[in-house]
Amino acid sequence: MSGHYSAEEIQEPAAREAALFARLRTLLNGAQSGAPALRQQLKGVEIESLGDRAALQKISVIRKSDLLSLQAGNPPFAGLTAVGAGALKRLLVSPGPIFDPEGHGKDWWGSARAFFAAGMRAGDIVHNAFSYHLTPGGHIMESGAHALGCAVIPAGVGNTDQQVEAIAVLKPSGYVGTPDFLKILLDRMAAGNIANPFRRAVVSGAAFPSSLQNEIAHQGIDAYQAYASAELGVVAYETPARSGLVVNEGLVVEIVHPGTNEALAEGEVGEVVVTRLNAEYPLLRFGTGDLSRVLPGTSACGRTNLRLAGWLGRADQRTKVKGMFVDPAQIAAIARKFPELGRLRLVVTRTAEQDAMVLRAEAASAGGELSAALEAALLASTKMKGAIEIVPAGSLPNDGKVISDERPIS
Repeated sequence: MSGHYSAEEIQEPAAREAALFARLRTLLNGAQSGAPALRQQLKGVEIESLGDRAALQKISVIRKSDLLSLQAGNPPFAGLTAVGAGALKRLLVSPGPIFDPEGHGKDWWGSARAFFAAGMRAGDIVHNAFSYHLTPGGHIMESGAHALGCAVIPAGVGNTDQQVEAIAVLKPSGYVGTPDFLKILLDRMAAGNIANPFRRAVVSGAAFPSSLQNEIAHQGIDAYQAYASAELGVVAYETPARSGLVVNEGLVVEIVHPGTNEALAEGEVGEVVVTRLNAEYPLLRFGTGDLSRVLPGTSACGRTNLRLAGWLGRADQRTKVKGMFVDPAQIAAIARKFPELGRLRLVVTRTAEQDAMVLRAEAASAGGELSAALEAALLASTKMKGAIEIVPAGSLPNDGKVISDERPIS
């Protein structure tokens, strides 16, 4: 089993499917009494009838884009957790704000498999550059590294010079974080004549175009992608086969027609919908808002679970920038502060292998004070810096689009 984290990864697909749905029925029977939203979602559905994926389509999808309003109506977790807030390990906050629970248990977020597939092993030192401040990212990845037996440098985001100083002394062989920040660290180390100790990386939270993949590989780093979310942990991960992302164990992943409950045929692009078999946060048909498709066959690495083609865009306008989601509601909040403006549109692009944001705002006249005020409002709302572009009134399309993701997919 040296090539795989556990025997689950190479079990017969039919055996996995039967075990998943048996666990699902047991989980739902035990969890629905403590989770009113789950109970409502299951209204009119016999739990014992949930024997396969076709049966799941009787259940409505709960979408990530609905969490803001659902949590506002039933704080803090919209009635989706099966235990009280005080029984959880951490109470986390993602931009929006959306509140995320973390429960107890080894590798609660399921990230250890991604580290193992990337070649990291017990005794390795991992530099974790995901945020630890309120948001789940740092904790998602740290829990998997610890489960694998790795030591972790809890670097978080920012303080780049201090991080480089720590890297120079501690010499971590592994990196986890966004690919953009890995490039920043590598450039900063090169400028300071500091040897690069990284040999393996798990990157997530941002696009990883082929140009950046090639640049990082040229630095001697074997980097693998992981697809994760604040609600689900690691959904799928890249393996040495370099052919799609293998779905994590303990999840039922479907591809559905965006905005519906209907599953699509293999190979069709649609929204990623995930059922997570977790006793504390038993998400049932959770719509991520991300687009992908299922690849045919199984991976050459021997893992037999479904494979996803990776991130292929968003089914809604909620967009991940530098590892953090930006919601149209956040842009609407800016618009309310500036009633003199016309339409606003946030444009997300790639510049120098990094995500970049430009907020375009219609105004009768441009002025430095207005641009500065909008720049501050954008930072306050999204917790990220972006440029401001004042455009003539009536020049932005009347198409309902608030966020335009113009980054290349590959």
